[in-house]
Amino acid sequence: MEMIKKILAVNAGSSSLKFKLFSLKDEQVLAHGQADRIGLPESTFVLKLANGEVYQDKTGIRTQEDAVEKLLSWLTKSKIVNDLSEIAGVGHRVVAGGEYFAHSTLIDQDNLQKIYELNEYAPLHNCHEADGIKAFMKLLPNVPQVGVFDTSIHQTLDQVHYMYSLPYEYYEKYKVRKYGAHGTSVRYVSQRIASILKRPLDELNMVICHLGSGVSITAMKNGQSYDTSMGFSPLAGVTMSSRSGDIDPSALQYILGKETDLNFDQMIDILNNKSGLLGISGISPDMRDIRKAISQGDERASLARNIFINRIVRYIGAYYLELQGIDVIAFTAGVGENDIGIRKEIMNQMSCYGLIPDYDANQINGIEKIISAPNSKIVAMVIPTNEELMIARDVVRIAKISD
Repeated sequence: MEMIKKILAVNAGSSSLKFKLFSLKDEQVLAHGQADRIGLPESTFVLKLANGEVYQDKTGIRTQEDAVEKLLSWLTKSKIVNDLSEIAGVGHRVVAGGEYFAHSTLIDQDNLQKIYELNEYAPLHNCHEADGIKAFMKLLPNVPQVGVFDTSIHQTLDQVHYMYSLPYEYYEKYKVRKYGAHGTSVRYVSQRIASILKRPLDELNMVICHLGSGVSITAMKNGQSYDTSMGFSPLAGVTMSSRSGDIDPSALQYILGKETDLNFDQMIDILNNKSGLLGISGISPDMRDIRKAISQGDERASLARNIFINRIVRYIGAYYLELQGIDVIAFTAGVGENDIGIRKEIMNQMSCYGLIPDYDANQINGIEKIISAPNSKIVAMVIPTNEELMIARDVVRIAKISD
């Protein structure tokens, strides 16, 4: 029987391991799922097959290696993989590539060590992602592992856009600069836009609004990243679910002077996990909960939503001027794909740039579509992101895997 090659796309977190298994031949998703609460009580594993079958396991998962062992075991138990040799490559989402990784890359021991070294750039992500890669390298020693870096697309930024106005020595000594994030999503969305519009990617100026739990706004000039809202870490930029976005550092100094039981590390935790929509509303980091509270007359929830929209529009306006006009604005990720009202409000505020919304098209959530009128000067689109497919394609391309 002919062996059907498969590609695994993986996103390892501090207490989770998410995955999708693709058929190499036709890019169909054969299975997906995740291990959750790794290293915590009541850890779980869920595997969902394309035919609707679901496998669950609630035995303890102590480490990323345990999670990978369980994943590989259940892929064979479920018969979605008859033999582990069918897995032709594994791609890993990695948040921070620093200046080491300008492109997706085959991971060897040297590159794995570099990912660990970059942990200070993304302390909530990199070491856990590296642990996941290390586990796969051990358990599938003959299978190519490919790192796909959120920051790599933004290596096309020039110094005007990536440098901070700090003493230059901090860049020279410590590489303190803007790195951005969400690059895998931005690459997928921008390529889909070019394909749908049947225009060369390198002829398009675009603004990609990745509106999820994390939020980034990226300006694309002639198909390349030109500027982006996230900075040295994913904390900077616009208001997010629980992250503050941009803030005057002197305000932090002032707060720390008043709240004497807080230290700077605790303040950074507050900025990452207790700010944004959650901090302003006092209700939830989830926009669905914010909308429900607004419908019940909650003023702080309304304020949180209005600030969220305002900060996005502020970045779009700046990018419009930097790019000297834009061809396309695209909405993606959870909020971008599923919040009719936020898309409508952002488009309305862009009417001064000649964007004419198609309100009927905008009423439909979650599918790929154009939501601007035919005579609009700017094409507005919803493009559901597919970072896992982008990762799988990078694995095939970089590891030179053939059918």
